[in-house]
Amino acid sequence: MNTNVLTSTFILTILLAIGLFFFIRASTKPRIEQMVLETSESEVALLPRLQAYFTERAYKIAAVDRDTDIITFEGVVRPSVFLTVLLTGLAAVGGLCLALVLSMVLPDIGNLFLVLVLVAPLAGWFYWEGSSRTEQVRLKVEVQDGEPSSTSIRISGHRDELAVFQSVLQLSVREDIK
Repeated sequence: MNTNVLTSTFILTILLAIGLFFFIRASTKPRIEQMVLETSESEVALLPRLQAYFTERAYKIAAVDRDTDIITFEGVVRPSVFLTVLLTGLAAVGGLCLALVLSMVLPDIGNLFLVLVLVAPLAGWFYWEGSSRTEQVRLKVEVQDGEPSSTSIRISGHRDELAVFQSVLQLSVREDIK
């Protein structure tokens, strides 16, 4: 095979392997966001509904700060089976591609590089162990001044949890704080 083609294929495969490594590593990072949501419900009617929602989602009240009126809910986030299988599959395909390119670059060693495919389940294990953790959702319910029928909820938590929270309770976004 042409040396230039082999060299460029090798360099591109190494860059893709590095990208895959960082993708797998980033799969366990918490993605905390803050939002301000609005509803027309009163604070008195909204608080029991919020508590029922979080109790149903296996969260419990961890703390209530009376000075700032912030309620903290805690719950254990379960890892996704789909994402575990996806990451393992991506690592297997990436390891196979790297092994094939390495076997062409270093033909003396041959198919010994196929051992890289056996490392693929470590990607799934890494995600499974790293993503199972206790998450916190902090919220503060505020009644808008001058608008008696408007209540805002300032909430901070994992972005997936916030998306489900917003859609289930049918709240409109007033402000998305990154």
